[in-house]
Amino acid sequence: MASPSPCSFLMESIAGYEEELPVTNRHDIYSTIDPKEAFANQTYRGKVVFITGASRGIGQETAITYAKAGASVAIAGRSQETLDKTAAIIHAAVSGAQVLAVPTDVRDPKATEAAVQATLERFGQLDVLVANAAALTTFNQKMGDKGPDQWWNTFEVNVRGVYNTVRASLSALEKTSGRIVVISSSVAQLRLPHASDYAISKHAINRLVEFIALEYPKLTVFALHPGVIKTQLSEESGVVFSDDFPCDTPQLPAATMLYLTSGQVDWLNGKYLAATWDISEIERDWKEKVQAGSVLISKLAILK
Repeated sequence: MASPSPCSFLMESIAGYEEELPVTNRHDIYSTIDPKEAFANQTYRGKVVFITGASRGIGQETAITYAKAGASVAIAGRSQETLDKTAAIIHAAVSGAQVLAVPTDVRDPKATEAAVQATLERFGQLDVLVANAAALTTFNQKMGDKGPDQWWNTFEVNVRGVYNTVRASLSALEKTSGRIVVISSSVAQLRLPHASDYAISKHAINRLVEFIALEYPKLTVFALHPGVIKTQLSEESGVVFSDDFPCDTPQLPAATMLYLTSGQVDWLNGKYLAATWDISEIERDWKEKVQAGSVLISKLAILK
């Protein structure tokens, strides 16, 4: 396992940071989600996984993880060059891996439709969708100081892009009673300066996940905060990494997704959770409340 690197968001103030599920926080792969058994038994053999934002970072690690578990993977991103590099990494890690690289701008519904169609033509089915493509804001300007196009582009990728990808995949996923993971963020639950576009967009997709679960009962869908991970995207957005607390490895969300889409925790359908939350403790301490629909959803909190 990779060692977590130290990182921290240096913000002038964060409200809502304490609103965490009271379970153990994990920063790397732990026993419940350890993918070694899935790798050894090839538990995803015969399954097809479509991953957006797969050319680097979390998406790339997720594609590698599913391929190691035996899945055929279709990887999408804006650049053919970076997708080809990811495909080469997968082939180097997994002998005989089945990989399709499809350049895709998720903001364009025709592009997402074409990507899904290419996946079906190559592999014949779709079992898992990971909607990972995202835009991360620059955390250094108030909303009024950002240009309207800059501010709204976050929604074009994070909301419209997720919607386009999910919509294009629905028919194929219903045929396999498939599963969807939408990459969210804990920032959706926070109130912090300079993050209005990003936080609101991620809150919106948490609600989108709830409605997918409501309207498509054949599917199972999760909104997942991947953790605080040092990636090219986060560095480009001006996130400051320091020694204040350990950040998380990209292997953590990748292994969490492999576990979520295995069918073992379908009772979390339509819910938001964090990869950093120990999932065995969620099941032990919170499953009853989750199934009652009272936690891990967006709602007005009334203190009693």
